[in-house]
Amino acid sequence: MFDLQAAWWELPLRALIVYATLLVFVRVSGRRTVGQFTPFDLLVVMLLSESVSEGLSGGEKSVTGGLLSALTLIILNMAVAFFTSRSKGVQGLVEGNAALIGKDGRLFHEVLRRERVPLSDVEQALREADCDLSQMKKAFLEADGKISILQKAEGVQ
Repeated sequence: MFDLQAAWWELPLRALIVYATLLVFVRVSGRRTVGQFTPFDLLVVMLLSESVSEGLSGGEKSVTGGLLSALTLIILNMAVAFFTSRSKGVQGLVEGNAALIGKDGRLFHEVLRRERVPLSDVEQALREADCDLSQMKKAFLEADGKISILQKAEGVQ
């Protein structure tokens, strides 16, 4: 039950490879995938987890192996959090940056398409901000997938 079937260093190496690869996949998939889970997105996350589980464990069935893999993932997550909190460059690489999707009452449809943001999501964000398109000063797609609306000052058109 506690005896490892593989070399002790193999499990942390597997965890590092899987963690780094999935981090790249999630970043490439776009902000909206990470920021707002639809049932489809949740299904993808669950299937991703299942698809990499064997690669993560390498067939290891011991409690020690499972704990070693889990510890490696926790340490990797703490390291990423540490470096992203201390470096804007690393933060931008890992988490992304806000994208300007509209300005002065005009939406940038090419940016919306590139970021895969439906117009209905922008309209919803405008309603939530109690803002008409003509009152919008700027609209941003945040790194976490949310849409932020800045309104023009009162009396400014």
